[in-house]
Amino acid sequence: MAEQMPFGDVELASNPEPRCPCVLLLDVSGSMAGQAMVQLNAGLETYQTELLSDPLASQRVEVSIVTFGGKVETVVPFTTPDRLVIPHIAAEGETPLGQAILQGIEAIADRKRQYKRFGLHYYRPWIFLITDGAPTDDWLPAATKVHDGEAAKAFAFFAVGVEGADFNVLKQLSKREPLKLKGLSFRELFVWLSQSQKQVSRSRPGQEDQVPLPNPTGWANL
Repeated sequence: MAEQMPFGDVELASNPEPRCPCVLLLDVSGSMAGQAMVQLNAGLETYQTELLSDPLASQRVEVSIVTFGGKVETVVPFTTPDRLVIPHIAAEGETPLGQAILQGIEAIADRKRQYKRFGLHYYRPWIFLITDGAPTDDWLPAATKVHDGEAAKAFAFFAVGVEGADFNVLKQLSKREPLKLKGLSFRELFVWLSQSQKQVSRSRPGQEDQVPLPNPTGWANL
């Protein structure tokens, strides 16, 4: 009997489109309990709906969700929006932000290796961090990895701070200026993210820097 191909490999082999991978690093520590978590969960559902509305983006964008709250966990491995099952995320624990970033960077590196194995082109990956607090672990190694990765154009790192976030840390982590969420405008944030990825997915891999992203004023305090 022939050996069955793993599901993740089937997904890559059956879709020859170039990929636009994005890791969502989501702070689900105890301070996110209540309305913040309700709105974050709703925002994720909006994100999926928006991506599915675009036939090209739904084939090219790949999403992985990594949560950090007490522990770091990959709750959704890389998948296209049509196969994405949005988990219900609960808030608990501390904020191991540094470990989460390192796990996200490793996930990107591993996914690139898989793309190359299947001969797939890909856009520069995104790592998209959302947090409302200060790290409770050693985040300096992660900051070094982020800056090295950005310099090598291995990925693009974005940081969004919810009310209560330590922006001093976020500014040291991110090459780009961190953005502050307006209240609990998670839905607007995820609409912006999906629109940005739709625009990137319409370009050619390697030309991402020429793609103008939508203005984030609808959800961020600039």
